[in-house]
Amino acid sequence: MVRLLQIEFIKLWNNRASKILITSYFVLLTSIALIAAIKFDIGPVKFHLAEIGIFNFPYIWHFNTFVTAFFKLFLAIVIVSMMANEYSNKTIKQNLIDGLSKKEFILSKFLTVISFSLISTVFVFVVSIILGLFYSDYNEISIIFSDLEFVFAFFVKLVGFFSLCLFLGIFVKRSAFALGFLILWQIVEGITRGIIRWKLFDSETTETVMGFFPLQSMFNLIKEPITRLEAVQTVADQVGESITLNYHVHWYEILIVLCWTAIFIYSSYALLKKRDL
Repeated sequence: MVRLLQIEFIKLWNNRASKILITSYFVLLTSIALIAAIKFDIGPVKFHLAEIGIFNFPYIWHFNTFVTAFFKLFLAIVIVSMMANEYSNKTIKQNLIDGLSKKEFILSKFLTVISFSLISTVFVFVVSIILGLFYSDYNEISIIFSDLEFVFAFFVKLVGFFSLCLFLGIFVKRSAFALGFLILWQIVEGITRGIIRWKLFDSETTETVMGFFPLQSMFNLIKEPITRLEAVQTVADQVGESITLNYHVHWYEILIVLCWTAIFIYSSYALLKKRDL
């Protein structure tokens, strides 16, 4: 497995575009710390974002994993381009000629997906710990390490999404078309949601059904954290509104994404095995 990973990282390291995208991705993950420096001073309205509790433990795990998940598109481009380059540079054929089996080839790509996801998760974990220790009002060990379910959900979410990108890269062979297909699939899920809602007239049932779709199931792993913020809850109470949402990560949501991940990886292998290279 180490040999397979070495092969993939050598390919990525020798690709200038990949190096730029990967570097940009981790710079953006770090830039979440800049939120702490944002201050609003507009007439009577004055507040510092870091002071409203977004970096408090354990809320920071929820907030940071939700926000940083939007940056995953940078690595998605790397993964899709990684597969496109295999075809355009004919390295996939050369690897197979050199004795690498198709199963090992897919395994090497999946190990890259796992590595990207794991490194990203550890990176976000470390950045969150540093920001939390600096800004959080709560520094008890039991509080710091509660709600780590969001960190695990972040890892599963990245693995699922990158596995989808890997499948699209193999299926389409061209990075631009693969990314276009990804956008198209997002639109298809949106249209499907509208049709189901129109036919069923039930938002709860609609969301339940949509939870089995790949992109929506990945999004569902980490719900939006804004309404969970204490300041937002306070304002809602003052205007007579009650926000009672379930923000927890549920086991069945994890299972759905893991099933899609297995489907994407197996489909990638089945497609590669069947295709004449």
